[in-house]
Formats: sequence, structure tokens, C-alpha cells
Amino acid sequence: MSDIVLSVEVRERTGTGGSRETRRNGFVPGVLYGGDKGPVAIALKNNEVVKAINSGKFLAQMITIDHKGEKQSVLTRDVQFHPVRDEPVHIDFQRVDENTIITVEVTVHFHNDEKSPGLKRGGVLNVVRHAVEVNVPAGSIPDQIDVDLSGYDIGDSIHISSVTLPEGVTPAITDRDFTIATIQNSRAARASDDEAGEGEEAEGEGEED
Repeated sequence: MSDIVLSVEVRERTGTGGSRETRRNGFVPGVLYGGDKGPVAIALKNNEVVKAINSGKFLAQMITIDHKGEKQSVLTRDVQFHPVRDEPVHIDFQRVDENTIITVEVTVHFHNDEKSPGLKRGGVLNVVRHAVEVNVPAGSIPDQIDVDLSGYDIGDSIHISSVTLPEGVTPAITDRDFTIATIQNSRAARASDDEAGEGEEAEGEGEED
């Protein structure tokens, strides 16, 4: 769980006019929904929101909002930005607790390149999915999904079934064993194979003599 805590105020005035007034006062308008309560219009301090976004944890981890001492765990579901100034203009939060099962995208991280025969021969890693949508408890969202490239050769595909997911994490797509990445041939690898082939032919000719 992230250590981000944001103070919020309840907005009495909603709609376009209310949102504009909120922004003029240095706040970002938002909506809190989900759980056993109805949606609530809220406002957050702009500088606190920008700091939270820049931390890199605002969109990927469960955070806490604080309304006059009453705290609520939430997940950021959507952030709208100004098309020119790139400033946050509206945020949607979903009420959750640590055990609430949610669906999120988690970035894929590849490691052990040096243990991949295909990559060592000059092959290229073709990433099909840079992130994977998973079902996970809100309090246990992993920072990344690790994919071990050990043993993969040119022509091999890495499917989700061969990836060891963190405990409690399951793929959101269940109707197929989808591909995460492939090891493709390259000019360097083809040249290496051609040279090896020519060497074998030369040896064979030498033996006949």
C-alpha cells in the first residue's frame, strides 16, 4: 500500500460551473464512488495531487484520502488532464479495502537477458504486452510482473502460463494463454547462423580430402 495521504473537501456545488470554481480556488475536482455508499463530489489541493502523481504511486497503489480526520482507502480510477497545460483537472476514486479484488494493469519487467540463448545469439525481444491486466487484492498490487527470459531461444513465445505471478494475482484474461513476448530472429543472428553453417560445410569438405 502507498503512503500517500490526501486531504479532501466535500464539494457542495457540482457540474461544470462548480468544477471551474473549484479549479479557480486551487483545487482539483473529483468524485468518490464504490462500496456501500453513494458517489460524493470532492475537491483536493492541486499541489498535493501533483506531488502524488509525480511520486509514481498515485495510479498504481491503494492510497488514503482524509476528510476532517475520517480516512478512507481508495484506488485512483481515472485522472483527466488539461490538453495544453498537462495539469490534472478531474479525478475519479473508487472506495476499496485491502481485500477488495480489483482489476488493474501492471507493468511487465523482463530480466535474465544474458541467460536467453536466443538473445545471446543476437535475437531480438519483441514485447507484445508491456503491461498485463490482472485481478488482485487492492492492498497487494505488485509494482511489476517479472518475466524470466532464461532458456528462451529464437522462435520461442512467452505465454502468461509460463510467468510466475505474485501470490493472490491472477490474469484478468482467462479464455486463452496469451502471449507476453517473443524472441525473434535478427540480421545479426542470421549472419551468425550462416557463418556457423559455412564453417560446418568447410569442415566437411576438409574431411573428404
